[in-house]
Amino acid sequence: MNRLLVKQQLQQFFIEDIGHGDLTSMLFENKKGTGDFVVKQSGVVAGLSIISDGYQLVDSNIQVNTYVEDGQWVEKGTIIATASGPVSALLSGERVILNLVQRMSGIATLTNEAVRSLSSDHTRLCDTRKTTPGLRMFEKYAVLCGGGFNHRIGLYDGVMIKDNHITACGSIKKAVEKVKQQLGHMVKIEVETETETQVKEAIEAGADVIMFDNRLPDEVEQFIKLVPPQIVTEASGGITLENISDYSHCGVDYISLGFLTHSVKALDISFNLKGGMK
Repeated sequence: MNRLLVKQQLQQFFIEDIGHGDLTSMLFENKKGTGDFVVKQSGVVAGLSIISDGYQLVDSNIQVNTYVEDGQWVEKGTIIATASGPVSALLSGERVILNLVQRMSGIATLTNEAVRSLSSDHTRLCDTRKTTPGLRMFEKYAVLCGGGFNHRIGLYDGVMIKDNHITACGSIKKAVEKVKQQLGHMVKIEVETETETQVKEAIEAGADVIMFDNRLPDEVEQFIKLVPPQIVTEASGGITLENISDYSHCGVDYISLGFLTHSVKALDISFNLKGGMK
């Protein structure tokens, strides 16, 4: 993650939560203390830099020590970081930091589970644009921590011609032609397909990536036989943790999973302030 962008986002999150001041934590204005970030269920952690970067924005006097790395599997009860400094600042920054680290760790854990369920030496798992507004940078980084890969970041860094684009243009061929007339050679063009006819049309049109949308494993396997090796293939839609292993031998290059980011459960992590405040 770009740390400048991370700090910019964190600043906005803290402004939203703290506003003109934390009316509760101001009671401890002159106290100092230490607290532990403790994982309350096993999983893959992600976003540890947010603890230090976040607290630096709240109060530069806070010191943070981390004991694990992003992408590492940790067991329940593990202390992943410790923060020391003014108690008022520790408590004011706690919730925003926890919200992000818990969500990111949940995504990393779910991605890790999907990768293990697929168990393929060839096919890679990637995310989609089905992310939480304002959190895409964090959520896509978490997918990487879990062993997955990133699809395009937004509408600006890759072309994906979907059914509505095809309808608006009249055909896959016309849609790809229009894109190629306006964009340079550095931009990849992906085409979403559902039938053998559409796959052949996408190949003839010169697509760089062909997606097989909502296709069963045996259909994907048949479609791939039509695709030249220089064209990247992707399967998406209707793929779950329960059936993902059925796609492990299809030969598809990527499987994109929206549920990695839009249906994730946060990993349970808490911040526990130690006694003996000074």
